[in-house]
Amino acid sequence: MEIGTVIGNVWATRKKEELRGLKFLIIQPELPKDSSVENVTYIAVDQIGAGVGDKVMVTKGSSAANITPDSKLPIDALIIGIIDTVDA
Repeated sequence: MEIGTVIGNVWATRKKEELRGLKFLIIQPELPKDSSVENVTYIAVDQIGAGVGDKVMVTKGSSAANITPDSKLPIDALIIGIIDTVDA
């Protein structure tokens, strides 16, 4: 999992049938200050009602693709929580 901030929306009128009805948001990851990893934005599916400016928890990979019990969706990032506060 990682923490990020929603910085925008993505609208796609033509997409795979199994993606219809899903909301797509642009995520800016929040990395530790001493991290040497590049801070690259990505798209995540949202089913919990996050919006621009929200700080969110995101899971990636096979955990994100398995959001439906019947089949794996062609996604690799899923918003799993909206963060109220972080104490570190």
